[in-house]
Amino acid sequence: MIKKLLCTGFALCVVGTGLVKAQDSTAIEGKEVPLRLLPYTSPMQGVEREGETQRQSAFTELDSFQKDIISRITDIYRLHILALEAQVNDDPIQAETHINDAIAASQDLLDDYPEIRSDRRFQELSRAIVGEYRNFYGITDSENEPEGEVFSIQQDFLEDETLISEDFVFPNDATIQKTTVPLIQNSQVNRHLVYYTLRRPEVMEKWRERAEIYKPMMEKIFKEEGMPEELVYLSFIESGINPTARSWASAVGMWQFIAATARVYGLEINWWVDERRDPEKATRAAARHLKDLHNIWGDWHLAMANYNISPRGLNRAISRAGGVKDYWAAYSYLPRETRGYVPGFIATTMINMNPEEFGFSKSYGQEPYSYDLVEVDPLMPLDEMAKVIGISTDELKGYNPELLRWATPPGNKYQLKIPKGKKDEFIAGYKDIPKESTNQSITMHTVRSGESIGLIARKYGTTVSGIYASNENLSNVIYPGQILVVPLPEGSRSELSASRPSNQRSGTTTSRSSSSSSSNVSIPANSTKLTYKVKTGDTIGHIAEWYDVRAWNIRTWNGTGNTIRVGQNLTVYVPNSRKEHYEQVNTLSFREKQDIESRQRRGENIFIASATSTNSNGNVTYTVKRNDTLSEIAESFGVSTSQIRRLNNMSGSQIYVGQVLKIK
Repeated sequence: MIKKLLCTGFALCVVGTGLVKAQDSTAIEGKEVPLRLLPYTSPMQGVEREGETQRQSAFTELDSFQKDIISRITDIYRLHILALEAQVNDDPIQAETHINDAIAASQDLLDDYPEIRSDRRFQELSRAIVGEYRNFYGITDSENEPEGEVFSIQQDFLEDETLISEDFVFPNDATIQKTTVPLIQNSQVNRHLVYYTLRRPEVMEKWRERAEIYKPMMEKIFKEEGMPEELVYLSFIESGINPTARSWASAVGMWQFIAATARVYGLEINWWVDERRDPEKATRAAARHLKDLHNIWGDWHLAMANYNISPRGLNRAISRAGGVKDYWAAYSYLPRETRGYVPGFIATTMINMNPEEFGFSKSYGQEPYSYDLVEVDPLMPLDEMAKVIGISTDELKGYNPELLRWATPPGNKYQLKIPKGKKDEFIAGYKDIPKESTNQSITMHTVRSGESIGLIARKYGTTVSGIYASNENLSNVIYPGQILVVPLPEGSRSELSASRPSNQRSGTTTSRSSSSSSSNVSIPANSTKLTYKVKTGDTIGHIAEWYDVRAWNIRTWNGTGNTIRVGQNLTVYVPNSRKEHYEQVNTLSFREKQDIESRQRRGENIFIASATSTNSNGNVTYTVKRNDTLSEIAESFGVSTSQIRRLNNMSGSQIYVGQVLKIK
């Protein structure tokens, strides 16, 4: 039986997000452990030393990681101030430049250090610059606001100053089954059990209701991937099992993938489709990602923590804890969100293995996730197809949450999901959809300063009403940078512009077009063609990462989808200068390739020597390569990013391929 949980005095225990703030100590597995200075926690708490309470400054003993973060946040705030000053000086063009630079720099920072999304400094910075962006462009809709219970939980507890103490007794009748992932019982897990069973049971009720729909599908996929089936409960903590959930940090779907990681695992993201929202594809990507992380760490708790935090951040916490590769040893040194991540998973798993013993209903009457697949043409209007089977457009979108627009994407035919048992009805009615609804070319237009919808319509020889019909919820006010779908008159040969889906070639796109031939495939300049033979365990995402290309590149070069087979030969184009390096990929085992990949993810620049030289002053020069970041280069040479910026007269952290950096 677990001892009762008590949160008393000044302590604030946040079980939904792992926020634990105490005056001098916290309990881990029954032991009192002094709280250490974590990045950016404020206000700083007093620390007992030799009988006296001393206050530590947030600006003392900053390591290179903290200095780099603060330096980059400072740079972004500077851009934000410049944007405000430009508006005061009636210079909207300069203001727009600074606003967009601040947004881009913020996203770069988040890409480099995903763990800082839970950091208060970064949260306040992001709200400021995103708020200014929306205000500048007059964006008032709530389309990009975070949604999902997990986010409201976090907000509730960030605002709550106390957690009322509860007497909690672990149910005597609960049976903890043997699992591959250890289900440790300690005070941290208890806090989450208190929260989900006593404080907010309605949250767990809603999650369990959704789980009846998606859990059978998720367990099947995890079993196929050779993964512990209990790991599906991680989706509860990520999103509340909400396929369309999105966080303010741009993580999307029930598995909360950021775009960069999603693309590594073969998920398509473009203006038309976001496969992070596809329940099955995202679940399979999550299973493979967790498998890769476990191969790196050899420990499920650390693998889950790495799902939430970057390898660099996790290694840093382990190092500060004395180098022991144990989640609970590193617990006090992890960001707040990651501190609650694993305990939240364990508590959720315990509850769902014994729902009735914890006071929840056994069943909620929801039907498991199922559908029929039908192949439809590109640019087929969803509302017309929904009418064919007598459901609403929203219901059809519910079956296909990855579809972001009013129609299926241009390019190839699309596998549309429809309600089970409706296939024959759909096929019979599909051919009767009016051709004028589908037989039309489109282009994507990026709005420029001074343009109106009427001006754009005249430019393309189309109508204003046609533009409104092609863009859902289009406002009368458009803004520079906004992307519009523009229907083209029959016979137009205008080319599609930005945001074209990755499986689409240049040229006019029509709903009845066939896919382009391989002769139209774009081959990178100064590149060499290599052949890779698919082996057991390979995925498009893995292969793309090994060759430093995008998953859509491989699909385009080979005219294939995400499905590949063992023994299949895939064409890959690599830079001429690195041909010998990439030729080795085909000769390595899967484990050897993953070892190289994991070392790269941990920030080890394996091939850095080949890009360096020493000048007459004894300084090193480094030539920037694809996928390099300034922070990784600095870490490889053992210097700070601010030092590199000063030496190279750089104001920010943006670098480009081929740039030569001086390093002291």
